[in-house]
Amino acid sequence: MSQKNGAERSLTLPQVKELLQSLGEENLDQFQRRTLDYVSKFSKVDAKTAEKLVEKLVKEDGLEEEEAVQIVNCMPRVVEELRVFLAGGRKIIETSKLEVIVAFLNEHRKSK
Repeated sequence: MSQKNGAERSLTLPQVKELLQSLGEENLDQFQRRTLDYVSKFSKVDAKTAEKLVEKLVKEDGLEEEEAVQIVNCMPRVVEELRVFLAGGRKIIETSKLEVIVAFLNEHRKSK
């Protein structure tokens, strides 16, 4: 998504959902309505929680923003799932730190 200054920023699914809802469904074109339907089905947390999770993963856990966004979009439940998002990275993260990240995500997961 482009900002006014031309810089790009990664958005989580819940943030996209909030943005599209703020436009009003009656103002959305067909593609935007399909996107809203998709993000409504697959968002695992609300937009505010998603933003906080991404911020923590970047600032405190040293992840890249793009990695953090994908992790929040999918909300892995176990370390093995989390490793999938970090496999292409240039750094190795200790299992104990990954366990802390998974526990943190589990604390913020929507109950189904």
